[in-house]
Amino acid sequence: MSEAVKTSSPTGAVSPMIPVLVCVLAILLLSGMDAAMKSLVIAVGVYNTVLWRSMVASLVAGAAWSAGPRSKPTLPVLSLHALRAAIVGIVLLSFFWGLARLPLAEAIGLSFVAPLFALFLAALLLGERIRRQAVWASLAGIAGVAIILAGQFGQASHSQDVLMGTVAVLVSTVFYGYNLILARRQALLAKPTEIMLFQNLFVAIFLGLAAPWLAVALPSGLWLSLVGVTALSLAGQFLMSWSYARAEAQYLIPTEYSAFIWAVALGWFFFGEAMAWTTLAGACLIVAGCLIAARANPKLAEPIEAAV
Repeated sequence: MSEAVKTSSPTGAVSPMIPVLVCVLAILLLSGMDAAMKSLVIAVGVYNTVLWRSMVASLVAGAAWSAGPRSKPTLPVLSLHALRAAIVGIVLLSFFWGLARLPLAEAIGLSFVAPLFALFLAALLLGERIRRQAVWASLAGIAGVAIILAGQFGQASHSQDVLMGTVAVLVSTVFYGYNLILARRQALLAKPTEIMLFQNLFVAIFLGLAAPWLAVALPSGLWLSLVGVTALSLAGQFLMSWSYARAEAQYLIPTEYSAFIWAVALGWFFFGEAMAWTTLAGACLIVAGCLIAARANPKLAEPIEAAV
């Protein structure tokens, strides 16, 4: 890392240190968004929380997109925006549904297996050969998940609701792995403001199809929280996109795991959640697996936070 900071590219690109620091800030903002989303999901449910957040985010992102230089996306790019939005919608619903039933740090720790799923999805969808490092990385990730689950079953307060929350978070990581592949392709075809606009807009449209049966008016006391969640989400998305456009993934991948530190602190401060040693041990194994995978193929292991 230290050598990379001193090195500048022939084209005059910024040193990786600045994108790394910006990426850490983005992850802090997105971790704060996760904590705020958990409160909203507990209050009004995951569907209405994600629906209203997507609608507000679409308005804000639309204003930013309209204010700057822009070009209308072509039909293939628009189709890619819609496809990724559909995947993101599944990720959001399953992850935040599970988050409402799990400690914040535990949910974030489980979500770290997403880059490992991305490796195998790339092999399945793109025909790439799975390397030995990826196998070892997956074994480490599986062991980490097993330790976290063992810690859950060992607690007296264990319930079926907690188990279902764990399953929901793991389902979200599978789809998030596919999202990583789509995000890399999308970032090469569109600017961050365009991605933010159409991603949130399509999610709002897709969820809006069920609005006549599921939507409820958001209580007036929760609108400030919703605006705060939207601001944190959009700011995190923009800073993450800015970072990945200016530094190689291999420098930014390790910063993703600072989310676990923020999750522990925020979970303790806002929800009084204590972290079990099994959660810490399992998360460390999952992180180790992701770093092994990153060394084998950093681009596929790239954790793009713009999804959530």
